[in-house]
Amino acid sequence: MSSTALDGLDEQQLDAVTTLRGPLAVLAGAGTGKTRVITRRIAHGVDTGAYSPGRVMAVTFTAKAAGEMRGRLRALGVEGVGARTFHAAALAQLNFFWPSVAGDSAPGIVDNKVRMLAHAADGLRMDLDRATLRDVASEIEWRKVTMRSIEQYAQARPNGIGALDGLAVVHLQRAYEKLKDERRQLDFEDVLLACAGMLEAEPRVAQAVREQYRHFTVDEFQDVSPLQERLLGLWLGERRDLCVVGDASQTIYSFAGADARYLLDFERVHEGAKVVRLERNHRSDAPVLAVANALMRGRPGALTLVAAHDGDDAPTPTVAVYGDDEDEARGVARAVAAQIASGVDPRRIAVLYRARSQSPEFLRALADEQVATTVLGGTRFFDMPEVRQAVMALRAAAVAPLETTFRDAVRDVLRSLGLTDDPPPAGGAVRDAWEARAAIMRLADEAPQGATLRTFADELVARAKAQDEPGLRTVTLATLHAAKGLEWDHVHLVGLSEGLLPIAYATTFEQVDEERRLAYVGITRAARTLSLSWSRGQGRIERQPSRFLREIGSGSLRAADARATRAGGNRSSSSANARSGAPTRTG
Repeated sequence: MSSTALDGLDEQQLDAVTTLRGPLAVLAGAGTGKTRVITRRIAHGVDTGAYSPGRVMAVTFTAKAAGEMRGRLRALGVEGVGARTFHAAALAQLNFFWPSVAGDSAPGIVDNKVRMLAHAADGLRMDLDRATLRDVASEIEWRKVTMRSIEQYAQARPNGIGALDGLAVVHLQRAYEKLKDERRQLDFEDVLLACAGMLEAEPRVAQAVREQYRHFTVDEFQDVSPLQERLLGLWLGERRDLCVVGDASQTIYSFAGADARYLLDFERVHEGAKVVRLERNHRSDAPVLAVANALMRGRPGALTLVAAHDGDDAPTPTVAVYGDDEDEARGVARAVAAQIASGVDPRRIAVLYRARSQSPEFLRALADEQVATTVLGGTRFFDMPEVRQAVMALRAAAVAPLETTFRDAVRDVLRSLGLTDDPPPAGGAVRDAWEARAAIMRLADEAPQGATLRTFADELVARAKAQDEPGLRTVTLATLHAAKGLEWDHVHLVGLSEGLLPIAYATTFEQVDEERRLAYVGITRAARTLSLSWSRGQGRIERQPSRFLREIGSGSLRAADARATRAGGNRSSSSANARSGAPTRTG
């Protein structure tokens, strides 16, 4: 038996990995190695003969996470495990069983819910803007994942959306469902509903699925919805071989139907369940973890993170206050530029914010500092026109015999498309295109011995299908939601003021608690340095420091120097913080 699956694990991880029978709940704090535990546990089960790979289902929430899990399992010598999202697994089962159950092929899938809603609105003679249609689409998704009928939805959420009153929202949802049925299509959430309905109504189908998959692991269990929990229960049947992994402190999708109670109540609901707590953080230095722990102290399910490595000289996270939003953007941009000038790889730096609307100010300020950026959640790397063009050009060039080295040939192709030795000025599409071509060149430099233009182009296509995107040599800008699951050495968490974080429409205790968890996610993305900042307002808007800064307290933060960025700029952060009530630290 190979010991690879057990190598390099800490005590808590080893406990989880060697517990091969469920029910098991792994409460995995940020940076504690949950993906490592999931894949090592499966590999150890296969190594010991406890699991047959084809009978293991590892459920994730994104296709990218599923691809990463399959890659890690392959590296451990394990092939054949079903690592899929809830939707991918449900769709595969629908497509397989539908012909024998219904006598025809499975319905098609709606490729654009907002577009179909627009067609439904046209049929009702409603003139709606795209933003309203997107909000209605989100409401449809929430209704379905919480397993409510349209009538139950109307009772739970009687208020309207934008210019639509509550009754109009109901009429539009009914029109959408009618149009979808006429076109014989299912939307994303219908896939889960239909699969669950099929398993409930067809005992032979349920028996076949339960015979196929004997061992289930669910990642990010704090984010499961009532519908996903129902489907998981139908997959399991009476069996108990279930491992769930999650962190209640990272529940940031409650607005979309996620319910952390399934994780928090797991031990009570599943009799005899074992719970393993992963609290040794392998990502962040102790001062960063002190901030995270202070913010979540006393919250339900909160774990106390402990740094797994020594960091006596690790810097204390900072907090700075600026006079207005432009000052904050310029101050953060100047700090980022200084980090890069000191030798920090731009790919290891991130600027995180609550709302996408905050990004333009920081994009402008970073461009002024000649710092190239990538906004997370924008166009995917392999969907960029420049990348598609490069792949096609490499394939075309592969037809002719190579007259130079492989890397020189790739460089020649990319030069013909616009790659230059020196990057153009930061900001704008020209620099974005240059960064994309430069990333392809770096992949060529890392290609194995014997690579050809053809094999390299094929590898790029394979990476595109697996969503295995190369890192651009740029600073990342991202919302807190988009940043979940990622990490950087240096994080600048901006906009920590009332009305931004927590956001203005978070008025109930539960909503503010979700905002706190968002701040926690942002803080725990940082490995080495963490800088927090806020501004006093913009124009006539006056802001107060976020309550989260006060909850963290002065013991975990020190005041940063926020020097004036233009004539008449703001005061230094020390004096400003003292007057605002934000945390300060002396000495």
